[in-house]
Amino acid sequence: MVGCRLFILFCLLSVAWTAHAREPPAAPQDKTDSGSSSQHSNIVRNVLDLFNMTGTKQTKTFQPLTQSERNHLYFRSMVNPLSFARVAASAGLDQARDKPDEWEQGASGYGKRVANIFGQYSISRTATYGLGSLLHEDNRYFNSGKQQFWPRIGYALASGVLARRDDGRRRFSISQAGGVAAGAFLARTWLPASQSSMEDAATSFGITTGTNVGFGVVKEFLPDMVRPFVKKRKQKSTP
Repeated sequence: MVGCRLFILFCLLSVAWTAHAREPPAAPQDKTDSGSSSQHSNIVRNVLDLFNMTGTKQTKTFQPLTQSERNHLYFRSMVNPLSFARVAASAGLDQARDKPDEWEQGASGYGKRVANIFGQYSISRTATYGLGSLLHEDNRYFNSGKQQFWPRIGYALASGVLARRDDGRRRFSISQAGGVAAGAFLARTWLPASQSSMEDAATSFGITTGTNVGFGVVKEFLPDMVRPFVKKRKQKSTP
């Protein structure tokens, strides 16, 4: 199941990026072009929000977040259309596996699964935001700026459990771990008996943390993946 979720999210990310590269036209020709460019930027921003990469480029560009910036990123992430798509897709996978089986199939069962995943997502994001604000932790992803493959892999994997403090140094992310734990354990209060144990919560925590670590690799190499498409779009827009 974890592999399926990773595949779906990766495909979603790749399709959105390749279809809407972050490169504005050199000079908008008319209102239609201008509106299309704005729409492209919004889609790219939503994708970045979904993977917590908004406003990040490389480590050397790091600037501490102000509280107003934290608030803006949090509220924008909560209304990101791609977040709802992620919830719907995850609920669909649970529906296919009949997990949990007490909720059965049909529209009612799917609705409960959507509500469950959205609830966990909302709790996790809110707890991470609150703890991050309190502890001055920045969980956005910054590309390493490294050139060698394995150092980049190591940096990316470590980023799944690390956050930057105001001085730019990376430390274990209490806010991210706390947010994942809050979503995993509080969900036991509404989940049926087959998934209400602390062992189930710990398993959920481990799966989500592992997913976050794995996606660090996607975030690190994403610019390399989309650079050829960005260049092609730029060349086409140049008179």
